Amino acid sequence: MSNLLNLIWNEQIKMYAKKGTWVMFAVLLVIAIGGGLITKFTSAESEFKEYGDNWQTELQEENAQLTAEMQDEEFGGFMNEMIIEENSYHLENNIKPTPYDGWEYVLENSFLTSIISLFTIIVAAGIISNEFKWGTIKLLLIRPISRTKILVSKYVSVLIFAFSLLVFLLLSSWIVGAILFGLNGLNPVVVQDMMPGYVQNDVLGEIAKSYGFSLVTLVMMATFAFMISAIFRSSGMAIGLAIFLMMAGNTIVVFLSEYEWSKYILFANTNLNQYTNGMEPMIPGMSLTFSIVVLVVYFVIFMAAAWTAFTRRDVAGN
Repeated sequence: MSNLLNLIWNEQIKMYAKKGTWVMFAVLLVIAIGGGLITKFTSAESEFKEYGDNWQTELQEENAQLTAEMQDEEFGGFMNEMIIEENSYHLENNIKPTPYDGWEYVLENSFLTSIISLFTIIVAAGIISNEFKWGTIKLLLIRPISRTKILVSKYVSVLIFAFSLLVFLLLSSWIVGAILFGLNGLNPVVVQDMMPGYVQNDVLGEIAKSYGFSLVTLVMMATFAFMISAIFRSSGMAIGLAIFLMMAGNTIVVFLSEYEWSKYILFANTNLNQYTNGMEPMIPGMSLTFSIVVLVVYFVIFMAAAWTAFTRRDVAGN
């Protein structure tokens, strides 16, 4: 066990010795700050409006004003209807509206996990193939440590890196959001349009769910890139294939959704959020249990292929 921990530690040292690793963290920080400033100075004033003790009366007056605007403006109806519907939900459920705050900014930034997936793919794609490219694989394999431990240490290092980026995104988004927008308590209620209706949820639960579900795609794509790197020893191929599939995966599923077997495609199952808040799955007949089983099968196949390629390859000629 100590050998494995030492290997993981060495992989972390090598990873963070590269300037590119710190560039990835810097990019996330710049995006978090830039996004906060854009939201701060371009959002409508209504997003930051604070309601008083007579908030019910204020919402009723606001709805009346919006309704009057809809009658006067031919093309202003859609947005006004949405605001009226949300205000009505607050009134019907006796929920006082709160202004946009740092918690909501953290929740909105969950889409940035796609950038983390991209960065993790790059690291996973090169962590094995670069050993062959630089000729250091021989030095690694002559040590009295099994190839399986070496492979596991590299994979665990990729996951640690991905998790570190995720935590960094959460913290940087929270700090930026708290500075620019303030916080409405430790765990305020947020009202969300889930289409076809509004629901209220605790913001911390929504943040955990949103970022947690994004980890599924992150881990699966990193594992795929890791497998390609182990099999073909080409970081370029691993990066290209993984990014292409990550970007085009949903389009492929939609295109093939008329076929029964399409529900077994990896990307039809990575979005576990499709089973929450009464939403319908992408393909009829799918369930949360089904998707989890499919993901586990894909994961086992990816890791088995990587292990087989890495442990049985002859590196004498490299």
